[in-house]
Amino acid sequence: MKEISIHGRGGQGSLVLAQFMAIAALEDGKYGYAFPFLGAGGERRGKPIIAFCRLGEEPILKRCRVSEPDYVIVQDATIFKEVDVIKGLKSGGSLLVNSKKMDTDFLPPVHNGVKVFSFSAEDLARSILGRPIMNTALLGAFAALTHELSLDAVLRAVRKKFPGELGEKNALVVEKSYERVMEDKS
Repeated sequence: MKEISIHGRGGQGSLVLAQFMAIAALEDGKYGYAFPFLGAGGERRGKPIIAFCRLGEEPILKRCRVSEPDYVIVQDATIFKEVDVIKGLKSGGSLLVNSKKMDTDFLPPVHNGVKVFSFSAEDLARSILGRPIMNTALLGAFAALTHELSLDAVLRAVRKKFPGELGEKNALVVEKSYERVMEDKS
């Protein structure tokens, strides 16, 4: 089983991103489970929140907060100043940050073979959707970085959640982010 922590702010779609991952896992014939942790501030717009996702080949019975994620996704790099997002990140895990450029001023020291990847999901989303809603861009980037989810399953999940033109635009965001990350990896 793989565990993912998604750090964002209320209103950025962190839970929707986790739900997309769980749906895509089902589309891949796997198991997926997504849930939020809203903290003391609740789901107020702009307040830090965490969403979690578990992906596995077997039914997922674990129903507690993720404390040692394999992957961490950060939707808003300013959260590094407020929350220790890499706490518990497993050795050899991956950190995906929505950022134009990896600025070491906000990134805490990363050890234990953790791989860090920055990707401007917000800019890509704005160019296609006309709005900086980055969850589908991060979904495509996650699929390309980890191969935990297939691109086909991710596209089916997006189209199921958003039918019609909105779904097609979001599918394009997924495809472009997937392609961009695959190019950067090679």
